Amino acid sequence: MSYTTLAIALVFIVIPLLLSRTLRLGLEKDTITATIRSILQLLAVGYILKFIFDSDDVVYIILMVTLMIGAATQNVRKKGKAIGGITWKVAVTLVTVELLTQSILLGFRIVPPTAQYIISISGMIIGNSMVLSILFLNRFTAEIDAHRDETELILSLGGTPKQAIQRQLIQSIKASMIPTIESQKTIGLVQLPGMMSGQIIAGADPMQAVQFQLLIIFLLLTTAAVTSILLGLLSYRSLFNKRMQLLQEKQ
Repeated sequence: MSYTTLAIALVFIVIPLLLSRTLRLGLEKDTITATIRSILQLLAVGYILKFIFDSDDVVYIILMVTLMIGAATQNVRKKGKAIGGITWKVAVTLVTVELLTQSILLGFRIVPPTAQYIISISGMIIGNSMVLSILFLNRFTAEIDAHRDETELILSLGGTPKQAIQRQLIQSIKASMIPTIESQKTIGLVQLPGMMSGQIIAGADPMQAVQFQLLIIFLLLTTAAVTSILLGLLSYRSLFNKRMQLLQEKQ
């Protein structure tokens, strides 16, 4: 694809802009901002990745993955301000998921230990973990607010914080995992995943593309489970004080 054909593809931005203006949705500014940011960010990342792939230096690989985790953490923390220490909790979750999955991939030599594979797969893992963290925190905070009286009642009857919050915690973990599980039930029938489609467009053998996509599917299932459960276990303790009392909701 040339820059000329890419410029022509901007017609796909014009369509939502026209629809937003016609229907008075008020999304024109956000759409333009998102478009400009995506162009600048992806072009910058493209040049950075080209440099890293050419050098294949482990230091640059670690720096790139660290940058991904840092950006994802900052994005997630905004959704969990009511939970004390949410920044480090999210960071620990993302780092754990990344180390676990990459250890398996590289330890069993499923993929080569090169920048091309490590950074590309890390981007999918961290990005998916970020979305799952946001889904979990949104549901968890909503569940806490909706069942505050029930939680305080269990505590007043001698229940532990874990017992008092268990129902909300389980529901939130399940809610954050369901989208990943449901999307994989129809993969290949309703949608062709991005990685598989990209490889096919690039000229790869379809069966080879399928194998790589299956690898990503398996990775995302682990990512979904570990992210939701670990973040939940790290988060719920911060909702209670040393007397095992539920903290008041932050304004």
